[in-house]
Amino acid sequence: MDSSFNLAVHALICLSHSGRSLSSEALAENICTNPTRVRRVLAGLKKAGMVETREGLDGGYRLCTDPAALSLRQVAEAINTRFVDCAWHSGDIDRDCSICSGMAGVMDALYRSMNEECTAYLSHITITDIETQLFTQKGVLQMDEAATVCRDRQDSVSSYNLI
Repeated sequence: MDSSFNLAVHALICLSHSGRSLSSEALAENICTNPTRVRRVLAGLKKAGMVETREGLDGGYRLCTDPAALSLRQVAEAINTRFVDCAWHSGDIDRDCSICSGMAGVMDALYRSMNEECTAYLSHITITDIETQLFTQKGVLQMDEAATVCRDRQDSVSSYNLI
């Protein structure tokens, strides 16, 4: 995973919290990156209908969807985020050895399952949830709730047969 997902969520929180249009320069200043990178990532959000752009003196990016209905899964999908990925594969599918020829396929299935779990988890978290967490008790949300969700997810993950 690269930092695009983090940048996208950060930008959406800024737009939601401000309630107005913000330039890529203003967003970049808050995100601590450069405006070109902001524009590149927000292009995916614009294409998905999450933000709109306007040119001119009051131009910039504006959130055009309800942040309470915008899940982090939707954000991840809009910018094609893969949370777990490995471009390199060990072994060789043309070899007689079961380990050597099968490892890449097994690992790809594992990564695919992990990505599915990540996106399923993120479907329950909205931009408003993150914004609330940032402004509730200095960012400390009820961690017992998060632990319960993680335990529930872990129970469902343990039922997977990966090999």
